[in-house]
Amino acid sequence: VLLLSNTSKRRMSSNHLSTVNSDDGRPSCSRCDLHLCCNCSYNGFTSIPVVTDQALVLNLSFNNISMVTQDDLTGHVRLRVLDLHGNRLAAIHPTAFDSLWSLEELDLSDNLLTVLNHRWFSKLEILLQLNLLNNPYSTLGSPPLFLGLVRLRRLMFGGPDLKELRKEDLSGVTNLDELTVHGSNLARYDSGTFGNIWPLGSVTLSLRGPFSTQPMMAAALLDDVCNPETQITLLDIHWKYSFPIQPFKESIRRIRNLSLHNLLMSDEATVSLMALIDGVPLRSLSIVGLTLTGEGRWIHANWTDLRSMDEFFVSDVTILDVLKFAMTVQIKFLLQHQKKLSIINSKMFLLSCYLTKLMVNTQYLDVSDNLLTDLTLSYMVCDDVETLQKLRVLNISGNPLKSLSALSHLAMKLTRLTHLEVSRTGYSSMPPSCSWPSTLRYLNISRAKLTTTTPCLPKSLQVLDLSYNELKEFVLVLPFLRELHLSGNKFLRLPPGGSYPNLQTLTIQSNTLNIFGLSDLQSYRRLENLEAGYNKFVCSCEFVTFLRSQLVGSGDIKIKDGKHSYVCDSPLYLQGVAVGQVNLSIIQCQPVLFVSVSCGVALFLGMLLSVLLWRCHAFWYLKMTWAWLKAKRESQQRRRQRNMEGSEPLLSYDAFVSYSERDASWVENFLVPEMEEQSSTTYLEWPQEEDRRPEFWRSLRNALKRDDEQEN
Repeated sequence: VLLLSNTSKRRMSSNHLSTVNSDDGRPSCSRCDLHLCCNCSYNGFTSIPVVTDQALVLNLSFNNISMVTQDDLTGHVRLRVLDLHGNRLAAIHPTAFDSLWSLEELDLSDNLLTVLNHRWFSKLEILLQLNLLNNPYSTLGSPPLFLGLVRLRRLMFGGPDLKELRKEDLSGVTNLDELTVHGSNLARYDSGTFGNIWPLGSVTLSLRGPFSTQPMMAAALLDDVCNPETQITLLDIHWKYSFPIQPFKESIRRIRNLSLHNLLMSDEATVSLMALIDGVPLRSLSIVGLTLTGEGRWIHANWTDLRSMDEFFVSDVTILDVLKFAMTVQIKFLLQHQKKLSIINSKMFLLSCYLTKLMVNTQYLDVSDNLLTDLTLSYMVCDDVETLQKLRVLNISGNPLKSLSALSHLAMKLTRLTHLEVSRTGYSSMPPSCSWPSTLRYLNISRAKLTTTTPCLPKSLQVLDLSYNELKEFVLVLPFLRELHLSGNKFLRLPPGGSYPNLQTLTIQSNTLNIFGLSDLQSYRRLENLEAGYNKFVCSCEFVTFLRSQLVGSGDIKIKDGKHSYVCDSPLYLQGVAVGQVNLSIIQCQPVLFVSVSCGVALFLGMLLSVLLWRCHAFWYLKMTWAWLKAKRESQQRRRQRNMEGSEPLLSYDAFVSYSERDASWVENFLVPEMEEQSSTTYLEWPQEEDRRPEFWRSLRNALKRDDEQEN
């Protein structure tokens, strides 16, 4: 096991993504999600870190791991994907992967493995994908590396150091969905090495050196993989001169779909390529990344027969000497028979009527990301000859177009046009009215600069995309519209649904919507799908309650963009909280009801308390208490006043008696006379005078006692 240096330890501790295990010095990684996918890439590890043995996916790409030991991956019996891409692996123990019984994908590309060991894969019986690209090994080794991988479906190997492929190297591989081989410096290939692999879905070959210097070997390799059902992709081919076509004639006739990536060709090589595919039953030809070094003198290729080709695709074209390059009339043989034609990002500024009138079979035309303008676009269709009469789909996105009037004028001449793509253009306004073909159903003007819309838009549309413009409202009447895409604008509310009686899908994400409700959606008679997330929602009680019911699918309209995209923007204390997690109190949601209920409860309790106090004579007791306190206060005030004046205190009263009505007769007939008689000669000063007048208190007690006996 490799110990981490102190520098690495400090770096890992600083980013809080890993720690050092104190038991054996190995680092650990805990960056695993709920699905047990552990992403430990770009973390500076120099050895395999300790990860939970429950992990299903372990990404260790772009670290500095140089070795995999016998025990580094022990216990990971559930691991399905292991990615060691972009490390410094130079050594792997023969039994390092033996415990990975469930492994389905293994990526060891872009490392420093000079020798491949068949024992690495001896226990990986269910492995589906293996990537060994761009390691400095020169052979696949012996015995056969893939002998036990009976379920392998995607295999990638090779690199700039691969020198030879022997017939037994692919033993055990019977059928593949994808095969990628990089052999730019391949020096030896045994015919039949790939011959036993069937079926073979797609093949990607990077054979720059063999195609240039050893065409016979390249032809033998192609002959083993070329089948009508196999998609062939050739990478990094540089043909600076003409090349012999005879070795490839047999294999090219079995290809139906051919792709060329990063292709450099001279005029002579272009003519050779056209001669190679002349008359072959090729259905599609795709060229991505084409560099032309010549002057476009392809006269000898003008008679190339490509009548079987339905699709031609070319993108990212670079002409090294554009000033000397000939007019594009030399490529007319590429335009005569194709139903689907794409010329993308090729710096094309003119597609003349001379060429378009040759496109008698073209139904799909993509000239996006070029230099076409409103002026040059007008030369695309001939005035005196029917042009592009079968065209149904036209894509001119990414061109510097500014006038919708010019576009509609062009479209009117395309009588079968159904789909029109003009996104990423310079349209900033619309004329009041336009003319369009009655067949137009789909229109995309997204990512332009439109601020308003007018009746210029065709009423026959079924799908309209105005996303990422600067629109604030959309009030046109489009009776046949089924899909409306308005994301990335400045809408404050949903468009009125009454204008679109057949609308089924509405997308209005990333606007400035604050709120919408059930009444807004009910105005759309047939709306089924809604995407309105990533707006600035005001989370009121009504909106939260309504949206929650829609998110759980209780309504007729499906929210397609999920709960996570609906987040509160206000009030401030809820900002950033998902609407589905908001819990508002009844005080916030029903203030009138809350106040009404609270007042009703308070009134009821008040009435109940009043009845109880009345039944218990509490009001009478309160009245008597107040009278007693008032009398006592007045007595104290008079006493203080007399003391200040120095006069003798006068007797105001001897006692204060509180009684009920049923005791009134006793108080008036006995108590009062008795008290007046006893206190007529002496001033009582409570309680000091009690022992001087015992007979009074004795008689009072006796009277009270007699009264109690009478009541009993």
